[in-house]
Amino acid sequence: MKVLALGFDVVAQDDPRFAALRPAEARRVWDLAQADVLREAYFRADRPNGVLLFEVADLAEARAAIDSLPLVAAGLIDFDLVPLRPYPGYARLFAESSPGV
Repeated sequence: MKVLALGFDVVAQDDPRFAALRPAEARRVWDLAQADVLREAYFRADRPNGVLLFEVADLAEARAAIDSLPLVAAGLIDFDLVPLRPYPGYARLFAESSPGV
């Protein structure tokens, strides 16, 4: 299943622990991507929070991946997890048979 993870700050980003943990955070994001668990990683354009897209078996696996991030483990940030499902609307385009086909 795909899970969208929307990051938010738990403490202000001027907390000095952010700077200290950012290299380890980047390394862990890389590890999750190499493990093919994390498919895409972004920062929001409107604020400095991460947006991650996971491909996992279930929400528990996504939560475990999030919890393995150093900034999350330190209690500096967290993520809201949004389970996604495929859009079924395209089927409506083909619901009616075309005349003469």
